[in-house]
Amino acid sequence: MSYNGSGTFNINSTGQPVVTGTAISSTVFNAFTADIGTGLSTALTKDGQTVATARIPFAAGINSSLVTDATSTTTGSIITAGGVGIAKALFVGTTANIAGATTLSSTLGVTGAVTLSTALPVASGGTGLTSIAHTVQVFTSGSGTYTTPANVKAIWVRAVGGGGGAGGSGSAGSPANGTSGGSTTFSTLTANAGAGGPNSLTGGFTGGSAGGGAGGDINQTGNPGATAPGNSSPALFQNYGCNGGASVLGGGGIAASNGAGGTGGAGTANSGGGGGGVGGNSVTYASAGGGGAGYVEKLIAAPAATYAYAVGAGGAGGASGTGGGTGGAGGSGVIIVTEYYV
Repeated sequence: MSYNGSGTFNINSTGQPVVTGTAISSTVFNAFTADIGTGLSTALTKDGQTVATARIPFAAGINSSLVTDATSTTTGSIITAGGVGIAKALFVGTTANIAGATTLSSTLGVTGAVTLSTALPVASGGTGLTSIAHTVQVFTSGSGTYTTPANVKAIWVRAVGGGGGAGGSGSAGSPANGTSGGSTTFSTLTANAGAGGPNSLTGGFTGGSAGGGAGGDINQTGNPGATAPGNSSPALFQNYGCNGGASVLGGGGIAASNGAGGTGGAGTANSGGGGGGVGGNSVTYASAGGGGAGYVEKLIAAPAATYAYAVGAGGAGGASGTGGGTGGAGGSGVIIVTEYYV
C-alpha cells in the first residue's frame, strides 16, 4: 500500500480487494490495517503532530484566516525559523517590521512617505543634510594646502587674482608705475593678476591691462584700468585721475583729484579690483588706473583629498613724483570653496 507519487493512496496489500463469499482472514485483515496505519502516518496532521520531510507545493498558495499581527518572530500567521525565498512580487498590506539588516540588490521604489526611527548619516545622504546642505571656506591671503572635508562629494571653486596698482603722478622726480598684482591659483586653476597702471610723467598712457582666467568651467577677464585721456602735447591736464579696472567681483579703486600729495583709491580687498589713479593739476598729468584681475570657477566632482592654493596679493600703487600723488593699491585676490555633501 502506498501513494502513487501524485497524491493518490492505493490499497494494494495481499488479499485486497476482498472477494464476496471468501472467509475472513486475520492475516489479510491485519495486513490491511497495518498498511492503513502506514499511509496515515505519512500524511500531515492538522494539529501539527507530524513534520513534512520534503518541500510541499501548494497549487493555490497558502491562506490563513488568522488576524494575529507579526510583531516578533513568534507571532503572525506564518512563522519560519529559516530564510524565506520569494521568486515573485511581495505584497504587504500593512506594516512590515524588519528587525535585522536588509540588503537590496536592486532599485528601491517608494511611492509613499518614508519614516526612519534613526536618521541616516550625512555620508549616506541622510536627514542631517537638512541643516548642512553645504559648507564654505574662504581664503583671503597667503598660500597652503586645502584639505577636502570628510563626506564631501563635490566642491565649487571660485577664485580671483590680485588687482594691479595705479601709477603715481608728478611733473618730475620720476613718479613710478604701479606694480602688477599676484595671480591666484588652486591646483590647476589660475586667476591671473591685473597689471599695474603707468605713471603720468610723459602722459598718453593707457590703464593697466586686465588679467584672465584659465583651467575653469568659466574663465573671465577683468576690466583694464581706465586710460588718462588728453595726456598729450599740447598738454590737457586732468583734474581727476583714472579709476582702477574691476574684476568679476567689482572693487575697482576710485581715482583721486588734484594729484599734489593725494593718493588714488585702493581696490577693494579680496575683490581683485585695480587701484585708482591720481589727478593732475596745472603742471602734472593724471595717472592711469591699475588693471582688474581675472576670475575662474570650476565644479570639481569627486574631489581629491588635498589641493595646493595661493591667493594673489594686490599690486602696489606707484610712488609720486614732483607735485604729484601716489597711485592706489590694487585689491587682493580671494578663493571661495563651497563644499557639497550630496
